Amino acid sequence: MGTFRGAAILTGFFALTVPLMPVQALLLRLSTPAARRFPHWYHRQVCRLLGVRLTIEGEVAVGKPVLLVANHTSWLDIPVLSAVAPLSFVAKKDVARWPFVSSLARLQRTVFVDRERRSAVGETTNEIMARLALGDTVVLFAEGTSSDGNRVLPFKTSLFAAAKPPVKAGVAGAAPSDVVVQTLSLVYTRLHGIPISRSARPSVGWYGDMEMQSHAWALLKSGPLDVRIRIGAPMPLDSFADRKDLARRTEDDVREQVVKILRNVPDDVRIAVTAPALEHRAAARSTGSGSAFR
Repeated sequence: MGTFRGAAILTGFFALTVPLMPVQALLLRLSTPAARRFPHWYHRQVCRLLGVRLTIEGEVAVGKPVLLVANHTSWLDIPVLSAVAPLSFVAKKDVARWPFVSSLARLQRTVFVDRERRSAVGETTNEIMARLALGDTVVLFAEGTSSDGNRVLPFKTSLFAAAKPPVKAGVAGAAPSDVVVQTLSLVYTRLHGIPISRSARPSVGWYGDMEMQSHAWALLKSGPLDVRIRIGAPMPLDSFADRKDLARRTEDDVREQVVKILRNVPDDVRIAVTAPALEHRAAARSTGSGSAFR
């Protein structure tokens, strides 16, 4: 039954995706607002096809540029977050060389980051600034990699340099004054309607040296998934002193919300969340470099 389910989903995915790729390419060429909205509609269909059910608390701000800071668990985060709102991602440059995946990423106007060249930081910053100036929502996976879903890894302050560059960074232009920052906390909660336990959660997470094709195939065969998402209130980008302040405050909020979702605690209940440095280092070692968008 699982094999039949997986094969049916894959067949449906390619039947949906391949004919629509030229449509999005044309929309991008024409530079129409529909080029932002179309991937959002498409990924909502993909989530339905995959059997992913979304429960969303809060909403992404409309009518202003948004830097959306999120935790990262799996390759599945891409269609899930894209189904939440029209948005684009910041991804490592390696993704631009991946067959088929690279085409999908470009069609969604992904910003590729070359982390090996420091001189490329300014170029990336300018591109992100340009996207924000156009009123886009740009997603930043601030952990720099994906996790097993049971924790939030320390945010990498260097990844925030593009949004909050140093004064002497030599970047042409600053972020638009109306840019807001929102956090997004994502947890996969149920598989086939059954709560996912701490030990079973890594079956959904894609991290470390996991091979993507085999992981995706196993997940497609396993059954429908439930995911809970909490989106924080908009905060002006100008309210953060620098990139370290931006990283610290967003990390604290995302971690607290992820823990609340895991413990089924309402959003309005405050809890104490600690993140010991030793646990962070152990988690970072265990997650390695698995994520396509890390």
